[in-house]
Amino acid sequence: MRKAMIMLLGFLPYIASSQSSNGAIKGVIHTSDGQPAASVTVHLKGSDRMALTAESGDFIFRGIHHGHDTLEVSLVGYETLLQPVDVSEGQTVKVSLQLVLSTNQLHDVIIAGNGNNWVRRRTDDLAKMPLANLENAQSLSIVNKSLMDEQSAFTVDQAIANVPGINKLWDATGRAGDGGSYFTSRGFSVQSTLRDGVAGNITGTIDGADIERLEVLKGPSGTLFGSALTSFGGLINMLSKRPYDGFGGEASYAGGTYSYNRLAADFNTPLDSAHKILFRINTSYTSQNSFQDFGFSRRFMIAPTLFYKASDKLNFLVQAEVYKGEQTTPEIMYFNTTVSALGVNNAKYLNEGYSRSYMSNDLTISNGNTNFFGKMNYALSKNWKSQTSVALTQSAADGYQPYFYLTAGDTALQRMVWKPVGGDNALDIQENVNGHFNIGGMQNRFLGGLDYYHYHANIAYQQYMGYTPQTGTMEGIFDVVASKGYAPNYQNFNKAKVDSAFANSEAAPYYNDMYSANTYSAYVSDVLNITDNLIASAAVRVDRYDNKGNFDPTMGIASGDYGQTVVSPKFGLVYQIVPEKLSLFGNYQNGFINENGTDYQGKAFKPEQANQWETGVKADAFDGKLSGTVSYYDIKVNNMVRSYPSNPLLSIQDGTQISKGVEAEVYVNPFPGFNFMGGVSYNDAKYTQADADVNGRRPTTAGSPTTADLWASYRLVKGPAKGLGLGVGGNYASDNKIQNAVSTGVFTLPAYTLVNASVFYDAAKFRIALKVNNLTNQQYWIGYTTVDPQQLRSVVASVAVKW
Repeated sequence: MRKAMIMLLGFLPYIASSQSSNGAIKGVIHTSDGQPAASVTVHLKGSDRMALTAESGDFIFRGIHHGHDTLEVSLVGYETLLQPVDVSEGQTVKVSLQLVLSTNQLHDVIIAGNGNNWVRRRTDDLAKMPLANLENAQSLSIVNKSLMDEQSAFTVDQAIANVPGINKLWDATGRAGDGGSYFTSRGFSVQSTLRDGVAGNITGTIDGADIERLEVLKGPSGTLFGSALTSFGGLINMLSKRPYDGFGGEASYAGGTYSYNRLAADFNTPLDSAHKILFRINTSYTSQNSFQDFGFSRRFMIAPTLFYKASDKLNFLVQAEVYKGEQTTPEIMYFNTTVSALGVNNAKYLNEGYSRSYMSNDLTISNGNTNFFGKMNYALSKNWKSQTSVALTQSAADGYQPYFYLTAGDTALQRMVWKPVGGDNALDIQENVNGHFNIGGMQNRFLGGLDYYHYHANIAYQQYMGYTPQTGTMEGIFDVVASKGYAPNYQNFNKAKVDSAFANSEAAPYYNDMYSANTYSAYVSDVLNITDNLIASAAVRVDRYDNKGNFDPTMGIASGDYGQTVVSPKFGLVYQIVPEKLSLFGNYQNGFINENGTDYQGKAFKPEQANQWETGVKADAFDGKLSGTVSYYDIKVNNMVRSYPSNPLLSIQDGTQISKGVEAEVYVNPFPGFNFMGGVSYNDAKYTQADADVNGRRPTTAGSPTTADLWASYRLVKGPAKGLGLGVGGNYASDNKIQNAVSTGVFTLPAYTLVNASVFYDAAKFRIALKVNNLTNQQYWIGYTTVDPQQLRSVVASVAVKW
């Protein structure tokens, strides 16, 4: 950590040397409907200097000699703007421009000059107010669509691999009540459950067709986002594509290894002559077979969006998102033995055939989501605005979930199966009021919010129970199959035999997950510019959780209802050593999880709490050619429930866990056409007061302690082959202990390094690409408490037509 900070601070003399008594031009550009205009070319006429607006519409020219200048702003489909500017010595001139629509035919962007369009320097969602990254006292990472396109990253899983410290633990199961894939962040599991800052869960693999970018907030974030949709490791927020004022779109096809096929389309158009009603629809269909002998997935999504500008002060956004899919469950191997009895302690030594699935293609599960979203934005005054958001998510699933158990001796796998049926739904209503005002010459950016979240689950899990000759008892084991070599019953694990087994089973118990819960929250936040360099922030949330209890359909009643109230604060401090270029930051963050039950004395449990202290450095220097963050964090979790030492059948709520580490990411654009991004992370997580079986050990949900990611690309920016490019990168994860207890022993998933590469040609009207994933054909496993083999080398070719 100390070395990293010294290296970043070593840039200070060079950054400072770029400052002079010359002036600057700072501005923001909006489209004709008032939305920020991203990736717009701004040319300083009479020179070769150009800037590219960020996604917030912001741009800046520094080191401007005093005198008269002219800005030329160009975006295809809009009239070219010429804006005269007079700059005095040492003065920063601020301009605000709005593009004027000239045609309805094109929306393509003219991209020229320097700057890394992978970097987003401002976000409205992660602080629930517009805030530049260098003003935000918390670590965050953003994956833009431009990077996803270059990498042929078609899913959230593929895109999130670019975020330092994020590592996949589980593939999406498609199970009722579940979400997408599981990841680890700062030692805690997290899923993609937020869409545009509100509830947006998807049951299954999440397609990227409707995603403009991913925003990842690191560490406990309960103050602004509550506990239902976040974890102590942070949150993943998916930002959806929005309609724009113009006619345009894209249609694409991708095909490749393992019968991979994907069709996608993006269509946008105004619906009225006044261009007050804008419409956009995104859709995709994807099918792929497993790299193993059996297994497949099929999924379809469609997402229409309507924007209506009622007046200069009032607008509405209405969206829908429909997912339908069918898949076999990814191979997941649990432990039904100790590591010593198994006979191996590392996945690379297992007898299980890496390319064998041990199931059939007709043991499938069907799932789907129907989600609706609405936002109303109203300008209360020049400095104050209101945003009302409503999200309704509904998911359902029906089918089979095969699981496998490793057994003593590592010569056979036990196969078992569940039938989860049902679904869940959530309603999220938020009201946020933002404003800015001055007190004593200090600028305040204020947020006040109310949040109502309702969740309802109605899921039944039926487990097969049959007679097991090896034990002479009724167990949930369907059969036992040889791990490798000759297995005469290998293909018996199919729908016909499973249906028959369920029908003839003397005991196929149901486990019902039926309950409702309401959360009522209020929060306030303020970001205070004490000086031009020093920024302080503070926020607090009051959260009331009301669980209605679990419903027993056989009794017709609910029981176990409870309620808890939590106060969740956060504080932050930012000092900009060089304004808008280099800042130091620190924060205190809080998160919480509601706990039900009583301890050994009969006292009701309190919510589990996580408290984080974090400090770091953020940079955005050399006219955007160098951007990055280095941070150190320390998280302590209190009020964890563990076994009461004097009577293990009872519980005590005094458990603790720590998770601390270092994260760093950097974006570099040293010369036009070349971009590099990279990140590393190290996490040290362990139980500090827990059951003797695991005390002092790393949690099995914490993932690999050390991870790294990088991607570098070069594209031609001029000449007849302009747009031709090459990219290469990959990911590294260290050893992962997925069994780590005195009673079970230690079992490790080995470290792995994945290498990916792509070649592409991106022109104004089309894009073609060839991508190779897992170039070295590495065998590797992910999992937490489980062993899950991952896909071998695959090749995907794609073509897109733009209009």
